[in-house]
Amino acid sequence: MLYQAYQTQSDLMSPFRLLAQSSSAALWLRHTEGSVLRKLSAASEVFSRMRLTHSRPAFDITSITMGGEDIPVTEVKALSLPFGTLLHFSKAGVSGQPPVLLVAPLSGHFATLLRETARTLLQDHDVYITDWHNARDVSLRHGAFGLDNYIDYMMQAMATIGPGVHVVAVCQPCVAALAATALMAEDNHPAQPRSLTLMAGPVDCRVNPTSVNELATSKPIEWFEQNLISHVPLPHAGYMRRVYPGFVQLSAFLSMNLERHKQQFRNLYHHLVQGEEAQADVIRVFYDEYLAVNDLPAEFYLETVEKVFQTYDLAVGQLTWRGRRVNPAAIRRTALLTVEGERDDICSVGQTVAAQDLCTGIRPYMKTHHIQVGVGHYGVFSGRKWNQQIYPRVREVIHASMG
Repeated sequence: MLYQAYQTQSDLMSPFRLLAQSSSAALWLRHTEGSVLRKLSAASEVFSRMRLTHSRPAFDITSITMGGEDIPVTEVKALSLPFGTLLHFSKAGVSGQPPVLLVAPLSGHFATLLRETARTLLQDHDVYITDWHNARDVSLRHGAFGLDNYIDYMMQAMATIGPGVHVVAVCQPCVAALAATALMAEDNHPAQPRSLTLMAGPVDCRVNPTSVNELATSKPIEWFEQNLISHVPLPHAGYMRRVYPGFVQLSAFLSMNLERHKQQFRNLYHHLVQGEEAQADVIRVFYDEYLAVNDLPAEFYLETVEKVFQTYDLAVGQLTWRGRRVNPAAIRRTALLTVEGERDDICSVGQTVAAQDLCTGIRPYMKTHHIQVGVGHYGVFSGRKWNQQIYPRVREVIHASMG
């Protein structure tokens, strides 16, 4: 019922938003500075942009500058699976760089949220990314997708890239990335990663719990299933698939900083009225990405809430994959880097570095931890401090582990 109500409301509002979008463009062509037409155009654009979208935005990484030269970048599908694609950012004429699997979160947004992370890594690495599909577009014939499948996909991605791969996991997939590495290490798989970088991930949510962690433990798992899971309505390809809707997740994120988001849309209106296109475009780009939502398979969402945020299975040694216990101590040949943001209010300091204690088989000289001062959650993998202070540490660990 929840998803159907949302779909109905979205369908009803769609003609008005399209009208506002076209009106904004038409009025803009006729405006003069400070005119009523300019204000109407600005108001129309703001209204048309205050909406959710459900299609992945483009990565828009068409070239990268290396040694003062622009190198063309092409997106290549290295592995296509029902719930996700392993995407390769292939650089023309460049070889010999260490391959890196960038594991994007499956948590309500698309992998394009890591666009800047990927762009930075591309300077010195051969980059692949997990491009998760919107569950509402995946037919029921492809079956369920739970935490075991998620770990499967990660191991298949590493095997596809092959020996010498390095893994960089951002936020939510840190648990699965550590699990996949442990399983491959125990099997002595040739594609077990040379290095594993875990950035702002909930390895042990018992440490310094945030409001997100407290919300997850405030209700039994049955409450989440009964109140937050919906069936995909028509006309989507995943009709009747059980999902955790992306619009529910985004609503939770928006409520955490509602006044800030409202102010940003007021700022957008002001910039448009004043003709400040550069400032307006910064806000446009951010919200085009932020308001693009990705539905999660219900099985994956519920298992993640229960096993990661409620019972802490990995941290207490109880996480299993297809009935087999995950043993982080089996990891011996993989260098480990953990990164945390001092001001992270989603995954707080202490939760990611917990991986260091779990990986007892890794020698101390192969372990590194970095706390970035002055950044919150998103600042760990985007922005000035990511580029200037965090990325050099990531690059150093990867290149020192090439073997």
